[in-house]
Amino acid sequence: MKINFVHLDIKPECVERFAAVCVANHDGSRLEPGNIRFDVLQNKDAPTKFTLCEVFTSDEAIAFHKTTAHYKAWAEAAAECSASPRSKTGYKALAFN
Repeated sequence: MKINFVHLDIKPECVERFAAVCVANHDGSRLEPGNIRFDVLQNKDAPTKFTLCEVFTSDEAIAFHKTTAHYKAWAEAAAECSASPRSKTGYKALAFN
């Protein structure tokens, strides 16, 4: 299992657009055969900050995810809308539902 948290800080004028692209990416990702979980979170106290929790079965599933139209649209919006470079942290599950 591959678990990543992706953190983004979005330009204030792009928040609504980016949120919509994130939801579309979520919807498409959940239909992928190797996806276990895909959460899109927006910080309630700092609405320009987003975190994606992505859980896939394998590196191959992640590689496939990056070939999809919904991911490519998300990546383009992230590049255009980010106020700073995004960061990603990988995790190992110790207790997971």
